[in-house]
Amino acid sequence: MAASQASLLLQKQLRDLCKKPVDGFSAGLVDESDVFEWSVSIMGPPDTLYEGGFFNAIMSFPKNYPNSPPTVRFTSEMWHPNGECFSSVIVNPIFYPDGKVCISILHPPGDDPNGYELATERWSPVHTVESIVLSIISMLSGPNDESPANVDAAKQWRDSREEFRKRVSRCVRKSQEML
Repeated sequence: MAASQASLLLQKQLRDLCKKPVDGFSAGLVDESDVFEWSVSIMGPPDTLYEGGFFNAIMSFPKNYPNSPPTVRFTSEMWHPNGECFSSVIVNPIFYPDGKVCISILHPPGDDPNGYELATERWSPVHTVESIVLSIISMLSGPNDESPANVDAAKQWRDSREEFRKRVSRCVRKSQEML
């Protein structure tokens, strides 16, 4: 029952995005037979280090969506404090080593067991694919190095901004080459 409701909601969100695209990203299904796996392409936000880049990610939804958040994993090389690196992937400090994005709205609802986030900053069923991706775009505009998923990127962001800029520039160039 929950999976069918989640499926209907995701189909509606996909239709809405097709009818009324949002600047800065595009989204669609990885496989037309699975509404729970989405492919997302994010354009690097203007006036940021990521400007001009085209970054791909996979958004995986649980069967009880929207009660639980999806996971988002970059498949493009990314360097950011809120993401993880994996193999050749360079990630934002908010990313985990496997490319997984680490932002508050993707954390399970309720109180943070570590006490870093307010419950109001975490997942809520009112979020949509659009609000999630717009939050990721916002993250690219301003890295959060206070609670990083990628400690190395966060340290470089704080201590060696020029080196951070160079590494992000390589990611942007590589993303353009992949087009």
